[in-house]
Amino acid sequence: MDAIIETATRELSYAQAIQEAMAIAMERDERVFLMGEDIGVYGGAFQVTGDLVERFGPERVMDTPISELGGAGVAVGAAVTGLRPIFEFQFSDFATLAMEQIVNQAAKMRYMLGGAVSVPVVMRFPAGSGTGAAAQHSQSLEAWLGHVPGLKVIQPATPHDAKGLLLAAIEDPDPVMIFEHKLLYKMKGPVPEGHYTVPIGKADVRREGRDLTIVATSIMVHKALEAAETLSGEGIDIEVIDLRTVRPMDRQTVIDSVRKTSRLMCVYEAVKTLGIGAEVSAMIAESEAFDYLDAPIVRLGGAETPIPYNPELEKATVPQVDGIVQAARDLVTGAR
Repeated sequence: MDAIIETATRELSYAQAIQEAMAIAMERDERVFLMGEDIGVYGGAFQVTGDLVERFGPERVMDTPISELGGAGVAVGAAVTGLRPIFEFQFSDFATLAMEQIVNQAAKMRYMLGGAVSVPVVMRFPAGSGTGAAAQHSQSLEAWLGHVPGLKVIQPATPHDAKGLLLAAIEDPDPVMIFEHKLLYKMKGPVPEGHYTVPIGKADVRREGRDLTIVATSIMVHKALEAAETLSGEGIDIEVIDLRTVRPMDRQTVIDSVRKTSRLMCVYEAVKTLGIGAEVSAMIAESEAFDYLDAPIVRLGGAETPIPYNPELEKATVPQVDGIVQAARDLVTGAR
């Protein structure tokens, strides 16, 4: 069960839910502060930090120079000293500039010092395609960081989970990477008031079904749910699992679902090769659920290409609802 202290609920956007989570954390714990490029007066590249600089001041909502490596290094160092920084990258693609600090320092410091220190840093990554930002500003790199022991990697798909998972991340003793799909920022949904957390490492069954399990992440959860509704009119009953956490991955929820439905499809926006779907597929192949499969596992991922600028080509490079419908239909009916 998610830990909810106050249960009053209202509609917030995904971006508002994130902002509220940061405000609650800053009010509850003076060690929490924000860092990032243009997050102060400007309010962030996607206006997520909003007016937090006016509420908490520039010492706790800090505009950083245009150096992701430097900013990440300061955030990691601050975390080691006992603070709880939240560092925003303008685009997830810019994680490539800070890999040394993320992969070689944040992820390994607790291990290399025998547990003498923890690194409670949160890094936020606006990710994904759909905004016409082209190849260098539209990638989904969660599998990169999910490959690294010592990091926790989460992908909230709803405003409720965006707030609850962020609050859980801030309170976690280890470095947590949050990938927020840019197209979700304006999505609205029910969000409880006050402080609550959603457990890191626990998937959520968004829709129960009997014929096929679709494991999806981030925005693909919503596309999978839309596809499931379409297929329900054809008598095909789809179970949709929102993975929520890439690392640590919730094996048992996926295994239990596949044992029930006997079919599995993985849907994710990142490039198909070596993506999250490969790990989910291998997990099932190595588990007792493999003997329950009635058909080969199917992966729907991004095309083997950089994200194009042209909007029609951009859409064509990542899974869309029609493609999910057709692939699921073929898998259930035996056409694949």
